Amino acid sequence: MVEFSNADWQAIWLTFKLAAAVTFILLIICTPLAYWLNKTKSIFKGPLIALFALPLVLPPSVLGFYFLLAFAPNTWFSQAALALGFGQLAFSFTGLLIASLIYSLPFVLQPIYNAMQSLHTGSLDAAATLGAGPLDRFFTLVIPMIKPGLFTGAVLGFAHTLGEFGVVLMIGGNIPGETQLISVQIYEYVESLEYGKAHFLSGFMLIVSFIILWLVYKLQPSRVHE
Repeated sequence: MVEFSNADWQAIWLTFKLAAAVTFILLIICTPLAYWLNKTKSIFKGPLIALFALPLVLPPSVLGFYFLLAFAPNTWFSQAALALGFGQLAFSFTGLLIASLIYSLPFVLQPIYNAMQSLHTGSLDAAATLGAGPLDRFFTLVIPMIKPGLFTGAVLGFAHTLGEFGVVLMIGGNIPGETQLISVQIYEYVESLEYGKAHFLSGFMLIVSFIILWLVYKLQPSRVHE
């Protein structure tokens, strides 16, 4: 009977830990970013939106290759990370986290940005007339009004990070307990022709992914009317 090994449990824990960290950080980054993108009249708005959306169309191997170059020990980026106490970025969990933030950013940003576009500005204008400042309007009006977008962005960002492979393999390699995620563990099983173990772990991810996506469609309508 096939069952999860200690290495499998480590990979599962590491994968969910990475997905949770990425989702939390991206929600903090993307919410004010989406608000600014909706408000700004800057000529750089279009190029910035295109730049943030690049991970949607670029092959993961392309992103992984440039991340690997950026994380090389002699680059200014790696030197700055070392100076800040983050340690070596290539083949480390920190490197995976940074790469995953960029790789999953559009999956969190886009739903929040779309929710921002559908905001009723009348409520915001009325609050401003009554003396509410920008931060007050943002936290008391904008955030509650975009809850469906925040929810969708959080779920999609989490699910997308769970399924990473190309980027994490090039950046993190396959270090047990440090960078060996579920997708890499499955790849290792396939490479060693252990199809039973690969099937068992893949089936687990299939069920988890289905539940996550089902929750999006199940809970989203109720949240829209809150």
